[in-house]
Amino acid sequence: MGVLVNTVTVYTNFLLGKYMVEEEQQGSDRAKYGAKILDSLSSYLTEEYGRGFSRSNLAGMRKFYLVYRDRDEAIVQSQIGQLSEMQKTGIVQSPIGQLSVDRQRFPFQLSWTHYQVLMTIDNPEERDFYEREAIRGAWNVQTLKRQYHSSLYERLALSRDKNDIMVLTAQGATPYRPEDILKSPYVLEFAGLDDKSSYHESDLEYAVLNKLQDFLLEMGKGFLFEKRQRRFTFNDKNFYCDLVLYNRFLRCYVLIDFKVDELTHQDLGQMQMYVNYYDRYEIIDGENPTIGVLMCKQSDEALVELTLPKDSNIYAREYKLYLPDKKLLQAKLKKWLEESETTISYQER
Repeated sequence: MGVLVNTVTVYTNFLLGKYMVEEEQQGSDRAKYGAKILDSLSSYLTEEYGRGFSRSNLAGMRKFYLVYRDRDEAIVQSQIGQLSEMQKTGIVQSPIGQLSVDRQRFPFQLSWTHYQVLMTIDNPEERDFYEREAIRGAWNVQTLKRQYHSSLYERLALSRDKNDIMVLTAQGATPYRPEDILKSPYVLEFAGLDDKSSYHESDLEYAVLNKLQDFLLEMGKGFLFEKRQRRFTFNDKNFYCDLVLYNRFLRCYVLIDFKVDELTHQDLGQMQMYVNYYDRYEIIDGENPTIGVLMCKQSDEALVELTLPKDSNIYAREYKLYLPDKKLLQAKLKKWLEESETTISYQER
């Protein structure tokens, strides 16, 4: 029943928004006429149907239509019958007019509250990305807000090259290669640790495990938890890898170590040892090489490049214990795209 109610709500709000825009466009003074429509329609609908049709709510419906007006034709195609069609499976009645709507062909798959969040995103490509991810991941509204405010789109985009960004916006964030599961940086604010306080690697590990669902969501699509504190014994010496995950899309293990101190070449060598062990003794036919991720407060790309071979499956990625500055990440992404365009233009000469 909840899905039906959401469908009807979104359907109704789109049609009301369309009505207001079309009526407004017929007025001689668009601003004054638009305000008059909002006021009069609010009074009428409130009297007829009760709460939910305030002036601000109607303004949101009007914006909804303006943002998604390119789906108008799909909306029309989903209007497939009169009240007699209500007996058919998957069809619900809209409170606007006598039309029904086919949910399978309906172009909006999220709730009205989801779309209220999405409408705050000005960039159409970014907005479409979050809508697709929310549908695929069955995100609730709280998760959508967190992913947006943690700048998931910008962090994924900054972890890819320019061509991959186009794929990201068009298809979402399904991983196809090791680099696709990496972000820059990872945001672990849900762990509840003060970034300015003193804490140990075990503190961060326990905090993450207490919020395992949030951590797996932050890691991305297809991650499964297998083990914590995986022990390796070599020459009577014990070593422990903090977390062992598995990614079902890449069909490979992902080993994670947290580093709160400065990253060293010993840390990289130790992770290489873990990865080598899994590649030689743990993976089975059909699985891909193991990936190692060192999550550190500050990465050192020069150290990583000099220590590891070029074809290494080991990566050092920074983590943050607070939400990143979204505007700063957007500026970095814009600058990076502009520099990429300049480089491509120069190479083509």
